[in-house]
Amino acid sequence: MGSAGELLNRINERYGSLSKGQRLLAAYITDNYDKAVFLTAARLGQTVGVSESTVVRFAAHLGYRGYPEFQRALEELVRSKLHAVHRMEDVYGRIARSEILETVLQSDMERIKHTLEHIDEQAFELAVEMILNARHIYVLGVRSCSPLAEFLAFYLNLMFDNVRLIHTSSSSELLEQMVRIGKEDVMIGISFPRYSLRTLKAMELANSRNAGVITLTDSVHSPMNLYSSCNLIAKSDMSAIVDSLVAPLSLINALIMAVCMKRQKDVAENLELLEQVWEDYQVYGNDEIDYMDDSMKLRYARADNSPESAEHA
Repeated sequence: MGSAGELLNRINERYGSLSKGQRLLAAYITDNYDKAVFLTAARLGQTVGVSESTVVRFAAHLGYRGYPEFQRALEELVRSKLHAVHRMEDVYGRIARSEILETVLQSDMERIKHTLEHIDEQAFELAVEMILNARHIYVLGVRSCSPLAEFLAFYLNLMFDNVRLIHTSSSSELLEQMVRIGKEDVMIGISFPRYSLRTLKAMELANSRNAGVITLTDSVHSPMNLYSSCNLIAKSDMSAIVDSLVAPLSLINALIMAVCMKRQKDVAENLELLEQVWEDYQVYGNDEIDYMDDSMKLRYARADNSPESAEHA
């Protein structure tokens, strides 16, 4: 038997030559190896939505002599991950509380540095152009990536009136929100380990409709790149108790800024429009802490706009 991470290495090395069904299996196993280890070939196929023969061919394609040998490799992977958790507990257990702040922030700084050193600048520029030229912009992130999608959509919405943040309560509802996606549209899919099959299916739909697909993920081997025409890679760490998505967020900031610089006039007009709406409807007046009573503010606002106030001026 090989090394503990051999199964994942084999998946990564052979990913480009896998069939569509086998890639779905690869995504599921990467995401759910701890569940897959208990499944028969038939049950694994049923769970992922492929045939039992596809599962058997997948195991053979990875170089295993049969499904039982593939399952033993899965068991070894699960054991290695459990050991990794114990090692992590040992490492973090030895860090004094006073050092946690420095350790975590230093680690995040290194991930941003790694992302900067390895980012594909041409892919970044392509992503900016795709966003600028899109008829509609669809943004999707699931689980811990959901806040990243919301953040990106919030700022894109200040620049464009065609941004659609996809909500992810179920796969069917998710796809229903994309029913009109077409070749002039762009989808931005954000996914880090554990990779989301819901995001992958949404990207497959976008790709099948000839829409532009931008992915933000952690590796060139990520299954998220399967249906993507533009790959943005950011260093993440999912081995800790809390997922570290600082580098992806930093890359999103750069993307927002780059788009903003190309649309300065539109951004300025939209912000002026928003300022007027906020002023007219007292939006921030009711949402910020202020020592002046809100009802007094509203009375002053009414008084300033009334004919009586003009007479008494």
